[in-house]
Amino acid sequence: MPGIDKLPIEETLEDSPQTRSLLGVFEEDAAAISNYVNQLFQAMHRIYDAQNELSAATHLTSKLLKEYEQQLSSCHAVLSTQLADAMMFPITQFKERDLKEILTLKEVFQIASNDHDAAITRYSRLSKRRENEKIKAEVTEDVYTSRKKQHQTMMHYFCALNTLQYKKKIAMLEPLLGYMQAQISFFKMGSENLNEQLEEFLTNIGTSVQNVRREMECEVETMQQTIEDLEVASDPLYLPDPDPTKFPVHRNLTRKAGYLNARNKTGLVSSSWERQFYFTQGGNLMSQARGDVAGGLVMDIDNCSVMAVDCEDRRYCFQITSFDGKKSSILQAESKKDYEEWICTINNISKQIYLSENPEEIAARVNQSALEAVTPSPSFQQRHESMRPTVQSRPPATRTSSTGSLGSESAALSALSLDSLVAPDTPIQFDIISPVSEDQPGQAKTSGQLGRRTNPFGETGGSKSETEDSILHQLFIVRFLGSMEVKYDESPDVVYETMRQILAARAIHNIFRMTESHLLVTCDCLKLIDPQTQVTRLRFPLPNVVLYATHQENKRLFGFVLRTSGGRVDSRQTSVCYIFESNNEGEKICDSVGLAKQIAFHAELVRIFWGSL
Repeated sequence: MPGIDKLPIEETLEDSPQTRSLLGVFEEDAAAISNYVNQLFQAMHRIYDAQNELSAATHLTSKLLKEYEQQLSSCHAVLSTQLADAMMFPITQFKERDLKEILTLKEVFQIASNDHDAAITRYSRLSKRRENEKIKAEVTEDVYTSRKKQHQTMMHYFCALNTLQYKKKIAMLEPLLGYMQAQISFFKMGSENLNEQLEEFLTNIGTSVQNVRREMECEVETMQQTIEDLEVASDPLYLPDPDPTKFPVHRNLTRKAGYLNARNKTGLVSSSWERQFYFTQGGNLMSQARGDVAGGLVMDIDNCSVMAVDCEDRRYCFQITSFDGKKSSILQAESKKDYEEWICTINNISKQIYLSENPEEIAARVNQSALEAVTPSPSFQQRHESMRPTVQSRPPATRTSSTGSLGSESAALSALSLDSLVAPDTPIQFDIISPVSEDQPGQAKTSGQLGRRTNPFGETGGSKSETEDSILHQLFIVRFLGSMEVKYDESPDVVYETMRQILAARAIHNIFRMTESHLLVTCDCLKLIDPQTQVTRLRFPLPNVVLYATHQENKRLFGFVLRTSGGRVDSRQTSVCYIFESNNEGEKICDSVGLAKQIAFHAELVRIFWGSL
């Protein structure tokens, strides 16, 4: 007998739209079986009623025909009994027991699914700022109980639907077989000459029914054992946020699927969250709602950027922004493991690693190279013990460009080795440390000392601001991503490579928090100002800004190179590249810096001209 398609019990815990779609096919089949069996039951009941009527009529006739009383009455009475036992009983049992069991399990499964959705919704709303351990424990226990109940109910429902595929064959064959056997027995009473071919056919049908029954019993036993094994193995997964020590994060994935909460704006300040099934397909992020046959495109994630965000006091939120910065999505994962895996997976896909022959191997190699090449930011205590970045006491790691496998860097950059752009042993600073305090202590006392309270549009204290006479005053909102020393400051490629290094380091070391500042552009300097206290965090003299550029594809990213007079070794001249993120104003900031340098240049020419007179 050919194999019978069945529902995969192993995929009940994931509860994906594909599994729900396949479940819908089996439910439609069960509904069609129920409709057909009802019609077959009515037809056979008519046969049974007609035979009872024929038996009663024959009995009445036999009273008039005394010589045929015993023969006719007994034959028809036996036929009625055989029809009741062999034809009506199996179809009635299938109709009243098996089909009703399917309907009952469907209702129980729907209730369990709704309870699980409600529990997940309550869990997703847990606040990370005002955590209440009692409420968190209650909500977690509710998710555990509802998920376990849904999983167990779904597995038994799938088992019943799979069993129905066997039972429906028996339900069709047994009543017909019983009807034919009853008729043959009836005819045998009046004739000894029975067609041997028909009898052999009925024997084969009976053997087939027994084989189907034995196969069904073996399949049911196997499914029950699978259910028991899955219940034991899935117990830790019922928790919404499983223990990371038992379920480690996979950072080399290039494909991922699962449920996420998507943030949808409903007004200027209001928004709603919708839980949908998301999956990656090549370089695309797709979503699929329950009941949909196929998924729909959310965005192209080739060369995109992904980072963690704080959103409406919800945990595990991250934002994906397309390569051109025109489209973004804020999503919420269910657990920290899923949250980190989604960020790492999208980061791997954005580098187009999935186009290679062994994507996971290449992703592992790229991440390992980044781990070896990137030095994380020092701790808070270390930074305040020494404001100067220290050289790491390890052999310099050889850095190699990955343009051959990714193909996303420019042609000019591919012609340069990484060592010609970035110092091989330099650390990456993810927090703000004033370059003035390191390299220009004398100037810091006279112009823009760190920690000084500054009003970018007016006076500071009672003294006159150094930028008050400046023609240009432009203010931008920026977020500091990181900085690192570079060896090459004559091409925008060094800014692009520094952006790539810092973004990769943030993803690898799980550093997602950024400091927001106001960037003030004047004809004298660039200043980073605390938006709350108006304290100057960083001051960059404009003549020292030798290079500035915005990202070629993501216009929110921009950076500039600051050339300083003192470095880490032998007081040589060094160059440091600073990378920032803005609100889609990278080009405007670069234009403003260019305008400031032009104004300063013309002012210097005028000063030299008048000084020579």
